[in-house]
Amino acid sequence: MQLVVARIGRAHGIKGEVTVEVRTDEPELRLAPGAVLATDPAATGPLTIETGRVHSGRLLLRFEGVKDRTAAEALRNTLLIAEVDPDELPEEEDEYYDHQLIDLDVVTKDGVEVGRITEISHLPSQDLFIVERPDGSEVMIPFVEEIVTEIDLEEQRAIVSPPPGLIDDRAEVASSRDEQA
Repeated sequence: MQLVVARIGRAHGIKGEVTVEVRTDEPELRLAPGAVLATDPAATGPLTIETGRVHSGRLLLRFEGVKDRTAAEALRNTLLIAEVDPDELPEEEDEYYDHQLIDLDVVTKDGVEVGRITEISHLPSQDLFIVERPDGSEVMIPFVEEIVTEIDLEEQRAIVSPPPGLIDDRAEVASSRDEQA
């Protein structure tokens, strides 16, 4: 099984280092020197990590064969993918791999269908579910305990308790305000 463990950011300096957006709880294992990672797009890789270090709170990596800023910049926005044993699960009960969450149905605690998770966006402050609604539009739902109250992998659904306005259409929000007035 393959998991996205990082996304390459901009070049750092002139000797081929790049910043990376870490998407794994185990960067010391998955992004260690010597690790060979598949890439998306596939034509960019595979990439072998030559060195890694932390600078100003960001992880910097250098890959074998990438020796200058131009080559490093060409890797920008490439996803780094590690091969993981399918039986390996996150250590904590409330931790999930992206592949476990993609395609889950999203419903409110009242059973109202919101849509299906199509992507997980990893931001510095929190993760977001990108949910495709039945009408084809998208809604972003913060993956925080107060909003995503339950993940039921057996039933293949995420149960949410969204604050007013998060998933409601503007017209529905406006009409509910009118009813309260």
